Amino acid sequence: MDEAGYEVWKSKELSSKYLTGIRGAIPFAAEQLEILTRVVDGCAAPLRKMLDLGCGDGILAAAVRDSHPEIAAVLVDFSETMIEAARKRLGTAPGMLEFLTLDYSDKSWIDRVSALGPFDLVVSGFSIHHQPDERKKTLYREIFDLLVPGGLFLNLEHVLSASEFGRRLFNEQFIDSLYGLHVRQDPSTTREKVADEYYHREDKAANILAPVEVQCRWLSDIGFRDVDCFFRVFELALFGGRKP
Repeated sequence: MDEAGYEVWKSKELSSKYLTGIRGAIPFAAEQLEILTRVVDGCAAPLRKMLDLGCGDGILAAAVRDSHPEIAAVLVDFSETMIEAARKRLGTAPGMLEFLTLDYSDKSWIDRVSALGPFDLVVSGFSIHHQPDERKKTLYREIFDLLVPGGLFLNLEHVLSASEFGRRLFNEQFIDSLYGLHVRQDPSTTREKVADEYYHREDKAANILAPVEVQCRWLSDIGFRDVDCFFRVFELALFGGRKP
């Protein structure tokens, strides 16, 4: 992994820029959350505790807790800015919410989190793609071990297109979404300026993308069952599986 690229996400400036700009421009964000919660609800299993890994501002945990307010949540991110944003979104609920500043690229993270498990649900959103493929696979195994039998893992993720054509379509879609957001804030903004910033963004080197089909195969090899891609538009995918 390009360590400098990954570490850039610890920057308060970049994290704040993501939360105030890029996060709100992710295409089909509402549909992604709707499908994620539908998959969670479809498991028809008890939901006592969840883990939001690379939680950002806690949007996934918040979506789950909207329909399952009884579920306790552990939220993990290595950015203090993201953790503070998650605290602001979810509030405080002693015994129900725990926020941890941890870097799961370091395998020692599991020692801290496993003491708080096991978990009925593990979710992650646009985070694991920053890890090298070997670390991704190891991380999926660690997640498997954190789940209770029947527990569900869902990864809402930026995945690799199979072609340059697909990559171009995704980039154009994202630029259109960013432009729509920025022009509402500043009508003088041009699409060309937004596109230039998008292609030269400082976090680009942190992306280590893998095809969703390959990642689903990794999950199956680990032992997950009911592995599937539940949503896919260009390079945006929701996939996961359940522990037997």
